[in-house]
Amino acid sequence: MSWIQKLYETYNNSQSMIGAGTDDNEVPLLPICHTTQKAQIEITLDGHGQIRRARVVPKEEARTIIPCTESSGGRTSGEAAHPLCDKLQYVAKDYKHYGGDKDSYYESYFVQLSNWAESEKNKKVQLICKYIERGSVISDLIENGILVDDKNKKLLKQRSGEKDKKAGLDIFDLLPGKIDPKTKKVTNWQADAFVRWKVEIPNDPQSAVWSDQEILKSWVKHYSSTKESKAFCYATGEEVFSADQHPAKLRNDGDKAKLISSNDMSGFTFRGRFTDSEQVASVGFETTQKAHFALRWLISRQGYRKDDLAIVAWATSGASIPSPTDDTFSILGADDLVSDQAPRAFTAQDVAIKLKKKIAGYGKEISNTTDIVVMGLDSASPGRLSITYYRELTGSDFLQRIDDWHTSCAWLHSYRSITVQDERTGKSKPKFIPFVGAPSPSDITEAAYGTNRDGKFEVDGKLRKTTVQRILPCIVDGQPIPRDLVESAVRRASNRVGLEGWQWNKVLTIACALFKKHNRKENYEMTLDPNRKTRDYLYGRLLALAESLEEWALNKAGEDRPTNAARLMQRFSEHPYSTWRTIELALTPYKARLGGKSKKRQRLIDDVVAAFENGDFTSDKRLSGEFLLGYHCQREFLRNSRTEDLDDSSESTETSNNN
Repeated sequence: MSWIQKLYETYNNSQSMIGAGTDDNEVPLLPICHTTQKAQIEITLDGHGQIRRARVVPKEEARTIIPCTESSGGRTSGEAAHPLCDKLQYVAKDYKHYGGDKDSYYESYFVQLSNWAESEKNKKVQLICKYIERGSVISDLIENGILVDDKNKKLLKQRSGEKDKKAGLDIFDLLPGKIDPKTKKVTNWQADAFVRWKVEIPNDPQSAVWSDQEILKSWVKHYSSTKESKAFCYATGEEVFSADQHPAKLRNDGDKAKLISSNDMSGFTFRGRFTDSEQVASVGFETTQKAHFALRWLISRQGYRKDDLAIVAWATSGASIPSPTDDTFSILGADDLVSDQAPRAFTAQDVAIKLKKKIAGYGKEISNTTDIVVMGLDSASPGRLSITYYRELTGSDFLQRIDDWHTSCAWLHSYRSITVQDERTGKSKPKFIPFVGAPSPSDITEAAYGTNRDGKFEVDGKLRKTTVQRILPCIVDGQPIPRDLVESAVRRASNRVGLEGWQWNKVLTIACALFKKHNRKENYEMTLDPNRKTRDYLYGRLLALAESLEEWALNKAGEDRPTNAARLMQRFSEHPYSTWRTIELALTPYKARLGGKSKKRQRLIDDVVAAFENGDFTSDKRLSGEFLLGYHCQREFLRNSRTEDLDDSSESTETSNNN
């Protein structure tokens, strides 16, 4: 029950955020006894309960906070009606008259709404109840041009004819298409539309019922008064009204999986040991609502979500903290990495200083003893959600481990971008921003197991979930990177087949970061280390030098094709000595093409060969991932060196004159 208590505490510390952020991209922190739904129709009433107008709700405005009961908040189907806003199947008395093909739940909806209206005497609720009782919801919507019927006064199940583009949005654009089992055609059943309300009363600027605080409080008060039985809450240790059901929709609006459920009457969860679910464990009604709503809000606001996996980290105080699933680019932000200087002018030390300052900034918001929780959620079935990872840390421990991960697994990457406007065309385009730091778990997964699909990385969903969950303890608990994951990334970086240029470069730099992290005792530098004499590092440098020389010659001749070093990279990693002889012999025509200009690079190759210890150069033993570090460092050194430092054109001219 520790997780419930921490979430309950977080909710109470974040009261000011209740109801904030109701756009389509962010789930708000909900008041208890409420949930969210995507509305397609909005009906506006006047101060006498008469319909004033209606409109189709655009998708970006569709998310709506609505009152709910414990049953309706977790319903998948059936009679559990929401008390105020709901589908036409519930709110429309004339649903069957216009061809509704499902059971009508108008009676239960109206009884619940009228009980609320009589109990709390809220004027807007009373006006909605008065309008509903007339039984003309669908006919009014047809009259206002929102719904469309046929000559038999039945709602159409699909748009008749082509849509007039000038007419704008209509109800058929918003409803999900379904396949009719009889006709096998895609239908958009208008009767499935969800309705929300506005009530315009003179001198009351708040007409939207979903943002009216008086209505929200009124429903909480009314519904709480209907609770009867009390029980011991295992989360708070108090005698409170017990929860009958627990909220769903934790990861997204369509998520039906629950963390807590008891369905013994049908699923035999506890039969044979207990007579009812409360004997297993009971949680207070208010406690579970606050805990689940806080978790849903946190996942939407700052969590990692992919497939069925959700990971979130938070401070119970409500303070902002870095996410363990973010890379260094996301933590620092583009503004801290973009410079007016040359894009590669910054150093690893510069970024490390910025990162420490950023983390120190988080430290000012949270104390050393602030409770930090990291939680992972996954579901094996549509109805059951499990906690796959859970850690409680102090603020100082959490920030120290985040800092350690981003410094020990750091490398120079160039696959992140921001969107900028082209000055010449005015169109948006990506601008790649090099950054030094640790990759995210998701990017690590793509580097190790991703395949190219239409210019994007594709990874099996189960494999992605498993890999991200394996990496999480390496960040939060300081555990070593799994060796098989490092080796997989190294193998992928050694084989360019099937990857586009940017994809391979991403895999290469991430593989270097993982190998450096896995072998942190070696103290590898992110810049070229001319004093490192290990066999694998030197062979990596040789490969980069050979590739650079051939690229230079190809560019000079206007040829665009892979170099021999690139094509033979995988073979080189397995049999370096024998493959190097092939690569070196293939360089002969390119040396001739460049003439004396290539002498300095040839001397660099000779210097690297001379640096090998006795017997290391002639050994054909397979290379470790260290050769990628040597390769990448040498390549970056050549790219960032001045042209005159590597060009022997002046020397070659002098030599030819003497001859």
